[in-house]
Amino acid sequence: MKNIRNLVLLGLGLLAAPAVAGDFDGSKPLLCATQSALDCSRGDDCYTGLPEEIGAPTFMRLDLAKKTVIGPHTTTDILLQDKSDKQLLLQGREAGFGWTIVVDQQSGEMTATLASRAGAYVLYGACTLL
Repeated sequence: MKNIRNLVLLGLGLLAAPAVAGDFDGSKPLLCATQSALDCSRGDDCYTGLPEEIGAPTFMRLDLAKKTVIGPHTTTDILLQDKSDKQLLLQGREAGFGWTIVVDQQSGEMTATLASRAGAYVLYGACTLL
């Protein structure tokens, strides 16, 4: 299983290689792969593991033109988009969680957070152009 995950991550890295600086500015749809996750409950330690172990999608598509995040089972609206010189910031809400996705405009590296009053999830990954 670990070998398959490594092959997928390698493939995504190769797909992202031809991208030039600034391609991750939101002007083109992105395919993002989650690679690691933290699951933190109020008053407890955080659990570190794979995204699928906490129910997070392995892949999601960011379509900023349509203001949507598209996962394997759910499509959710992007309520806020903000772009600085270095990062693209997206925010929304789904199933009682507020979420934020940040994509580095140079590398495509991604950090996503989902928070509720009971705890939070943090996902790390990378995006490539579709």
